[in-house]
Amino acid sequence: MTAPLDGVRVVDLATLFAGPLAAAFLGDFGADVIKVEHPAKPDPSRGHGPARDGVGLWWKVLGRNKRTVTLNLSDPDGAALLRRLLADADVLVENFRPGTLERWGLGPAELHAVNPRLVITRISGFGQVGPYARRPGFGTLAEAMSGFAAATGEPDGPPTLPPFGLADSVSALAAAYAVMLALRARDVTGTGQVVDLAIIEPIMAMLGPQITWYDQLGYIQPRLGNRSNNNAPRNTYRCADGRWVAVSTSAQSIAERVLRLVGRAELIDEPWFATGSGRAAHADELDAAVSAWVAQRDRDEVVAAFEEAQAAVAPVYDVRDILADPQYAALGTVRTVPDEELGEVRMQNVPFRLADTPGEIRHAGRRHGQDTDAVFGAFGLSADELAALRERGVL
Repeated sequence: MTAPLDGVRVVDLATLFAGPLAAAFLGDFGADVIKVEHPAKPDPSRGHGPARDGVGLWWKVLGRNKRTVTLNLSDPDGAALLRRLLADADVLVENFRPGTLERWGLGPAELHAVNPRLVITRISGFGQVGPYARRPGFGTLAEAMSGFAAATGEPDGPPTLPPFGLADSVSALAAAYAVMLALRARDVTGTGQVVDLAIIEPIMAMLGPQITWYDQLGYIQPRLGNRSNNNAPRNTYRCADGRWVAVSTSAQSIAERVLRLVGRAELIDEPWFATGSGRAAHADELDAAVSAWVAQRDRDEVVAAFEEAQAAVAPVYDVRDILADPQYAALGTVRTVPDEELGEVRMQNVPFRLADTPGEIRHAGRRHGQDTDAVFGAFGLSADELAALRERGVL
């Protein structure tokens, strides 16, 4: 079966985390992704987080479906080899601080002179222009500056950051989408273009109408904890066995079913109950009703009762629950991937399914520079020439 991106070559120069994840998404659907790392400074994700027997596990996910080579781009010979690599590539993904590639003679003008069809995807904290462009930028800063942190957390608590790379992950999806648009445009025009993605922007796009609210009403989204100012009850509730469930009542009919289930049907007749905003204004009373009922029952009993009542509930899972859940098993959400170093490793599968041309994780992240000789040897470099370049620190 032919994958949608068979024949598309992606060169991944990026590190931590949006760029490499965007390249991985492309590789999931058949793109030939060549990951370029510095000979002496591997991608930092290889050393991030827990490791098994000295093997970084985050890299196994981030480096999936990629061939790995080493190349010192600041060396003129390394830059020359990159130009050769890009001469028949389709996509470049990079996240150097703006101006770095230009300093090495590898800016868009020079690269498009080598390959006019190249899609150059530039991911940075603040974009390629503007007063902050040359600042170092990370997802944490985007989560702070986008409005996400200001709206996240308890009302009387501090702005809250996520314990994972949320802004980077959202940016990775946006970058993969942008690459596909640029490739489609190339089908029409015959030429590649530059994608300029600032990590501060995609996460802001996910935050809903906050800017429009402020523009039209002067309204600023407050921190509400797990509550919503659009409906109630909407929260997490602790069960008798110490586990938790989440309840949502975005639909009026669901709110009514929940209140009947927990034995407080009289609240449905209150005038304020008829709208989501009215219910949100009485969240304390509604939360107390749901919480008291949930606290008397184990989680499985709560979930079963909600399902029977056709009310919306979900258990709050940690990773152990995810791996045991039959719905995730039915979807194939978790994949066991063969790996040369670990034998097998489980990870999240491709995040959606195409009926005719599905994506696939073919292998986990490979060793640092594992494919260097094969990739550059294809240019006609002899074993002695490769050894000499490696001795000089170019490879």
